[in-house]
Amino acid sequence: MKKVNEIFYSLQGEGAWTGTPIVFVRFSGCNLACSFCDTAHEAGQEMTDDEIIEAVSQYPCKRICFTGGEPALQLDQALVNALKAKDFILHIETNGTRLLPDGLDWITVSPKYKEVVLPRADELKLVYEGQDPSPWLEYPASSFFLQPCSMQNTEEVIEYIKQHPTWRLSLQTHKLLDIR
Repeated sequence: MKKVNEIFYSLQGEGAWTGTPIVFVRFSGCNLACSFCDTAHEAGQEMTDDEIIEAVSQYPCKRICFTGGEPALQLDQALVNALKAKDFILHIETNGTRLLPDGLDWITVSPKYKEVVLPRADELKLVYEGQDPSPWLEYPASSFFLQPCSMQNTEEVIEYIKQHPTWRLSLQTHKLLDIR
């Protein structure tokens, strides 16, 4: 059983896949306590892998993003294998503090305040709160995104990126557009 906060279908609002239709599986629970987290960790329902597969199969999209909280606390090889057998394309957004099952198609590491243990990612998306992001450019990722914290410091992030052009801007477009 896995504690699922919600499953819904929308457009990806952040990072490299912004604007892409995707089914979100938002797990409850996290091993961190970020002040800007938008997940109610106490909410959710216990679901079996079969119930999760049935829920995501209701939508016309074969792309899934596991998010949370911290999805690596609950996502396991059995669920990944079952979804891959049904031809789903699997993304995850993780804080990077836990190892992941094999078979994920896109890994977004969004580091917070603890050491990242994942050996690589497809993209690194850092929520910018004024910290020095430059050490993260040493992390093995294909793309580097800097994201304003809850859209509060957008101008500061834009100016930082203009001075450090390895970074790309990630906005929470789902919040800007007021979509789920």
